[in-house]
Amino acid sequence: MTSDTSDENLARLARAVFDAQPFTRLLGAELVSTDGGIVEVRLPNRPELRQQHGFVHGGVISYLADNAVTFAGGIALGGDAVTAHCTTNFSRPATGEYLIARAHAVSTTRNQAICHCTVYSVDESRERIVAVAQGTVVRAHTS
Repeated sequence: MTSDTSDENLARLARAVFDAQPFTRLLGAELVSTDGGIVEVRLPNRPELRQQHGFVHGGVISYLADNAVTFAGGIALGGDAVTAHCTTNFSRPATGEYLIARAHAVSTTRNQAICHCTVYSVDESRERIVAVAQGTVVRAHTS
C-alpha cells in the first residue's frame, strides 16, 4: 500500500479488500459507498440467511455491522485495519428485501478508531433500524 491516503485511493483500497473477502462473496454483500467516511454495505435478504422464524439470522446481522465498522475504521485510519472489538445490539427482527449497514468513525487516534454502525432492514424504500453496533478498529499489522 502506498502512503497516498486520498479519498479516491482509500475508496479503491476498500473496494479491493472487500472484493477479496471470500465470506463476503458467499453472503452476497455489496460495498455501496465510502463517501465522506460513511461506509454503506448492502446485503440481500435471501432464505438461506434466515433463522427458524424466518428472520435474518443474528450472526448475519453481526457480520454486516462488523464489516461496515471495520471499513469505516480503515478509512478513518488511512489504510488496512481489523476489528479489535465489536458489540451489536438488536432492536427488532430483520425482514425486508435487503439490509443496509451504515458506519462511521466517531473517534480516531493514530492507531485505532471507534466506530458506530446502524443496520437497517429495507422494504419498499422504507428503512427500519434492526441493530446498532459499536466497534474498535485497529491498524492491521502484517508481520
